[in-house]
Order: sequence, then C-alpha cells, then structure tokens
Amino acid sequence: MKVLLLNGSSRKNGTTFTALEEISVALNKEQIETEIFQLGNPELRDCSGCCACRRLGKCAYDDVVNEFVKKARQANGFVFGSPVYYAHPSGRILSFLDRAFYSAASAFAYKPAAAVAAARRSGTTASFDVLNKYFAICNMPIVTSQYWNNIYGNGMEQARQDEEGLQTMRQLGYNMAWILKCIEAGRTAGIERPEPETKIKTNFIR
Repeated sequence: MKVLLLNGSSRKNGTTFTALEEISVALNKEQIETEIFQLGNPELRDCSGCCACRRLGKCAYDDVVNEFVKKARQANGFVFGSPVYYAHPSGRILSFLDRAFYSAASAFAYKPAAAVAAARRSGTTASFDVLNKYFAICNMPIVTSQYWNNIYGNGMEQARQDEEGLQTMRQLGYNMAWILKCIEAGRTAGIERPEPETKIKTNFIR
C-alpha cells in the first residue's frame, strides 16, 4: 500500500514539508510506502471549465497536474499539505486541486485522505476546512488525528519545536495506516466499496 503526500508549498524543505515528513515516518513504521510530491513553484493555470478532460481523460493543460494524477491512480491514500496565505491555502494548491479533482475524480474516490495546514501563527483552521471540502465531494474517507492537522513555525527549525503539532502529524500517520489496513481487510473479506448511483444534478427547483 502507498500514500501519496502533496507538498503544496513552493519551499521544498519548509514547515509544510516538516509536517509531511513526520507523517511519512509514521506510515513507514506501519509498513506503508510513501512518496512526497513537491508541487514547487511552476506556472500553473486555473481550471477554465472547458470540460475537455471528459473527452481526453485528463486535463487539457498537460502539466504537473496530470503528472500527479498518474501517481494518484496507483496510490491508496493521500495527504495534501499547504502553507497558509492570508488565512487560506495557497492559490497554487487550490488551482492544482481544482483541476486534479475535476479532471480525475476517479483517481481519488473511496481512498482515504487528510489535509495539513502549516502557518507561522494563524489561519490554519480556515485553510484546513477549505482543503477538506475536496474530499467531502469525492466519496473519500477523511482521516483525522488527535487535534486538527495543523503545524506552526516560520520554517523547518521552528516547526521542529512544535512538539504538539509533530505529535498530531505522527498520530495522523498511524490513523491513516489503520484505516488503509481496515479497508484492505474488508476487501479480503469480500466487502467492496459501495456502487455510486448515477449523479443527479439539481441546478434549480421548480
């Protein structure tokens, strides 16, 4: 089993990475393979609503989003981490997730996921709420910890001093491993995921 962790920060080794690394170590202790995918600072287009992905089977803008989705199709679970900008996730990760989830919802559906927010001081719970909405619209079990999945610090050195935040990340990793193993045990016992109904889109009520 494998968990794919997205570092939505442009800094490769900052506060967000510190949180994801702590989760990764906990998962590895539970024999779960991990990969941290660095989003970095690419030029990244917003979703234009062109719907070409329905015909192409991937986003029409062939960039890092499609690269990630290829990995996502093989992954069993996800952690999406973002720094906090103005009490909100980074605009880059939101553009990324808009396109990834709209063009390839099937790569994520029924796989457990967790969000992580990293901040110098505040805005984490608002960011945490925004990120979780992607999972809640895509039939994804949401993995929690002993506290909201937040870590504090202006860089790796300060984040390493947030002992409660680091413990929260480790517990998140252990909880993710437990849920993945429960899903696998259920599958072995013949319990399959529910079959979704054909989507009904009620755009207005008469």
